[in-house]
Amino acid sequence: MTQSLTLTLAQYAASTSIDAIPGEVKERAKHVILDEMASATFARRGTSGDLAARYAASLGGPTESLILGTRLRAPAPHAALANGTAGHGDEIDGAHVVGGHPGATIVHAAVAIAERQRASGAKLLNAVVLGYDVGCRLVQACGGLFEVKGRYHLHSDFLYGVGAAVAASRILGLDPARHCYAMALATFQANGLCALFQERRHISKSLSNGQYAFAGVNSALMSAAGFEGSEDILGARDGLLEAWGAEDGAECVTRGLGQDYAVMGANFKFQRAGYPIHAVIEAAMALVAEHKIDVNAITSVHVGMPGNAMRVVDNRDMHNICVQDMLSVALLRGGLRLSESYFPAILGDPAFAPMRARISVGVDPGLERDHPNGRGANVSITTVRGSTVSCRVDWPRGHSQRGGVTWSDLSEKWHDGLPECDVDRMLTLAQRLEDLEDVNDLSDAFRAMS
Repeated sequence: MTQSLTLTLAQYAASTSIDAIPGEVKERAKHVILDEMASATFARRGTSGDLAARYAASLGGPTESLILGTRLRAPAPHAALANGTAGHGDEIDGAHVVGGHPGATIVHAAVAIAERQRASGAKLLNAVVLGYDVGCRLVQACGGLFEVKGRYHLHSDFLYGVGAAVAASRILGLDPARHCYAMALATFQANGLCALFQERRHISKSLSNGQYAFAGVNSALMSAAGFEGSEDILGARDGLLEAWGAEDGAECVTRGLGQDYAVMGANFKFQRAGYPIHAVIEAAMALVAEHKIDVNAITSVHVGMPGNAMRVVDNRDMHNICVQDMLSVALLRGGLRLSESYFPAILGDPAFAPMRARISVGVDPGLERDHPNGRGANVSITTVRGSTVSCRVDWPRGHSQRGGVTWSDLSEKWHDGLPECDVDRMLTLAQRLEDLEDVNDLSDAFRAMS
């Protein structure tokens, strides 16, 4: 095989091991793995999570990997499909500074194939770190989430499917050439037009991450079985970067490998809402608490955001990615809790529509200048007395720019979100993941109790 951009990346991937990963990076990856597996378990009760579990189980086949939050097992690609779909099913899974939801694809692909292979926790950790390094660099190489969406009308998370293929290939122990083929095979099993954001019930939006996880696992297994593809799917004529790449795309793919670990840019959520909404809720609730605002006395709320973030959540049909809907709920209910589901019941609350009508959304000049691709918010609340108070939050809680999370944060989050589960066991196993001889020991903690 001739040396190429894809082969260079594949050679790096095939050489990685847990021993070379710094301690803080391993710790962040453990946080990510725990949070993503818990997110899928949490959202299994929702529409998309339930549909995906029943569909995957109906296909039959070898019982290789657990469908999280159930007692069902399925072939690894189908488990990845079900778990990736549930993982993003309730908008509580992690995000990333480059945009999108890499964990819902990469983690569930890596866990499913690791279970199939009875791989160690150390191999899973290495694969997840690697999958983030590849997937996030590909999104950057194509100009970032908003460029991919705005110019090509594509959901940039499909590039995480390529990262998932590399993660799965590493767990399978494939050689560099087979890594190349797996990446190529993934490119025509993972894609998504941005029209999916127009749906009402967050089903295909969830399914997209499940499909990309499926593509990652399936592509690696196909490559292992002897299937081939373009040897240089990234750099070839008509390849990925010629189709969608930015001017410095090729440099982005390999820049900082082994030194700059993309998983450190992982962001964590504490609310069941699209990520651009988190800073909005945080700022609004801080104002209510600090100034002892009676929500019945609110005459208007203005939400300022960077333009790109605003366009993701402004007046959307899906409630949990609509800033007007979620802010109305937070104000009326004193915040948002994981353990509570607000829609559609709150639509019958006579206070909901009037509160929603008081909310306006626009581009904030300061945030647009300082963080044009960020997830910050500047919220102003005006009351019947005519006074206006404002609060700006540049990075919401759990954002990597605010230090990410601690085990205590995740314990609080998931004891609230999964009261029916043994969360302490989940946390303990995740914390000692690199010592586990078999990833199935971790997955078993996410099996339904009955």
